[in-house]
Amino acid sequence: MVRLGLAVCFLSVLLNGQQSPPPKKSPPRAAPKEQEPPEEDESLKPKVYALNPLEAERNVTAGNYYFKKGKYEAAQWRYNEATKWDPGSAEAFLKLGETDEKLHDRNGERDAFKKYLEIAPEAKNAAEIRKKLAKLPK
Repeated sequence: MVRLGLAVCFLSVLLNGQQSPPPKKSPPRAAPKEQEPPEEDESLKPKVYALNPLEAERNVTAGNYYFKKGKYEAAQWRYNEATKWDPGSAEAFLKLGETDEKLHDRNGERDAFKKYLEIAPEAKNAAEIRKKLAKLPK
């Protein structure tokens, strides 16, 4: 036991003699700089539409799928997207008008069919579309 006590005392003397130097003081902090605003969330930026007929065609195809399934709101959204990607797409405006007709959106139907007739006045179904427009309430 005596040996153990001497060993502990000896170790404590050795450890006390090897104490680490006191920690250095850090330099005083400078005044906090103004924080930069966080980067804008990319998903919150408005979508920019440029002429892209392939994207328009993809949306028309998806709209046709939803239309056949009877999901007219989804089809309407897809056809509307197609008209934004390609404002000269007669097919997209025709399909949008037909979908608005199913949803009883008379203003949307009227606008879509008018735009369709502006783009394709000599289409095979132009007379039929003009009759539909004449029947719509003002």
